[in-house]
Amino acid sequence: MEVRAKKALGQHFLIDQKIAQDIVEALQVEGQVLEIGPGMGVLTQYLLQRDSLDLKLIEIDSESVSYLLKHYDTLKNRLIQGDFLKLKLEDIFHSNFSVIGNFPYNISSQIFFKILEHKDAVGQVVCMLQKEVAERIAEPAGTKAYGILSVLLQAWYDIEYLFTVSPNSFSPPPKVQSAVIRLKRNARKDLGVDEKLFKQIVKQAFNQRRKTLRNSLKSMINDYAIRSSWPLDRAEGSMLSEFCAKEIFSLRPEKLSVEDFIYLTDLFSLTNEK
Repeated sequence: MEVRAKKALGQHFLIDQKIAQDIVEALQVEGQVLEIGPGMGVLTQYLLQRDSLDLKLIEIDSESVSYLLKHYDTLKNRLIQGDFLKLKLEDIFHSNFSVIGNFPYNISSQIFFKILEHKDAVGQVVCMLQKEVAERIAEPAGTKAYGILSVLLQAWYDIEYLFTVSPNSFSPPPKVQSAVIRLKRNARKDLGVDEKLFKQIVKQAFNQRRKTLRNSLKSMINDYAIRSSWPLDRAEGSMLSEFCAKEIFSLRPEKLSVEDFIYLTDLFSLTNEK
């Protein structure tokens, strides 16, 4: 019995055993590990060979769950049937853990946003996903692929693009190339600024990425001017015009590093305090 790939779940089953071994070997940890979307267990079989791992799995597809329980007796108390995006990770893991998986392409960004919510517990992530998304996450500032996920993830993780995977390594073959990346939690404990405001600025800036920050963040600039009791007067010499004249506002968002976005957030925070 094999599991039928379901388009609605974004399933493309990895069939290249060498690639599967390489992905598992890229996970440089011991202790608790969560595999997302194990499917028919192409990664699971190699993860189970590592005695240093305390493995748990989550799979939304009931057919895959039945297959795994039939072929891997040791998964009986390790396999959770459910949706990772709805899983209360704090109920499963009471200490730090790592994540591995062939992420469904249609929800890979959502998976990363959830990982960010638990960044202080998730020490490492090794995953395969659509090559375009992998590049977006791993690319440095100044590149076209650099975007919202790049900044938010690079603020908390060191990211490595490991290797590209051909469509022929899957059944059924996807229409795009895939890639494997590794994320390792960096030493940052906090941003030193309001994290919610940081996210808001990053998202708004990239939602209009072709505009300079002076234009893409115009509504936020006006809002903070009002909060700071500044007149909305952009005439030369006014407080608002002097604020907007700062060099950083003449840049487009892809030019800003994580540290630049932290500085930008701090500017708004200081404005709010005046």
